[in-house]
Amino acid sequence: MRTYLVTGGAGFIGSNYIHYILEQQDVRVINYDALTYAGNLKALEDVSHRPEYTFVHGDICHQQQVEKVFQDYTIDYVVHFAAESHVDRSISNPNIFVQTNILGTQTLLEVARKNWATEEGFLPGKKFLHVSTDEVYGTLGEDGYFTEESPLDAHSPYAASKAGADLLVKSYYDTYGFPMNITRCSNNYGPHQYPEKLIPYMIYQALANKMLPIYGDGKNIRDWIFVEDHCQGIDAVLNRGKIGEIYNLGGLCEIENRHLVERILWELKRLLGKQPEFQHIDSALIIYVEDRKGHDYRYAMDISKIKKELQWSPKTPFQQGLLETIEWYVDLYLLQG
Repeated sequence: MRTYLVTGGAGFIGSNYIHYILEQQDVRVINYDALTYAGNLKALEDVSHRPEYTFVHGDICHQQQVEKVFQDYTIDYVVHFAAESHVDRSISNPNIFVQTNILGTQTLLEVARKNWATEEGFLPGKKFLHVSTDEVYGTLGEDGYFTEESPLDAHSPYAASKAGADLLVKSYYDTYGFPMNITRCSNNYGPHQYPEKLIPYMIYQALANKMLPIYGDGKNIRDWIFVEDHCQGIDAVLNRGKIGEIYNLGGLCEIENRHLVERILWELKRLLGKQPEFQHIDSALIIYVEDRKGHDYRYAMDISKIKKELQWSPKTPFQQGLLETIEWYVDLYLLQG
């Protein structure tokens, strides 16, 4: 039985990934999370009593805490989600992004390197998978796609901190032969996402009869991937990816921000429009606000490498995944009263 150390496992993607691997494989999971504002252990309540799951409250920046986890458990895989990830917060407070995303990653790398090192190299069967983002590539125009060979050209403190972490992970492979992979994904959506992110934020604003602010003219384009598809892609890289390689994971679903918000409103109106308390849901709630600083125009991922080498591609149609996501947040909203 392999033991996974999942950093940031109480976060949105991390908690979905823990559910996925516990359902699919005979594994032991150590969920290591600092429980900052976006961490939510309620997302893991249904697995919290399983003997193969353990939660450890800790910060990836604290080397002694990380070392203790490696001393207490025989870690085979590190799946590194833990990160500050909201672009707006990185613009107002970039320091914490550098500390967590770069220095925290370096701490994890060094502890793993020391624990896995042998005279000949590294213990067999070990791997460090760093979960990154398409934002490290910068922005695209109307045409083209990011490939794994695209230059890093980060435009926000968040993206720059992730690019710095990527380079550190790669340097450990180049310098030490450290067993690693990097995945770079497009925008994730699905259940359990913290409501500062676009899709849950717009759902909650609409349900509460509040305005839906869209940056600039709303024509910025993002590629969306359902979180479970992302989890499947991560697991494919972890188990079958060639050591030292980088893999892009995308949803093959590009949509302008304004059109996405309009679709959310349409689905909400279809689901709830007959209920008197939700008669307010309408496109009149949309307002356009001053554009975000350094706002990238378009992201789109070329996934041909992972499709060819690991036979992975996203399975969830956007309409299906979006409806499932909206229904999940509506149920939660109604439950909370």
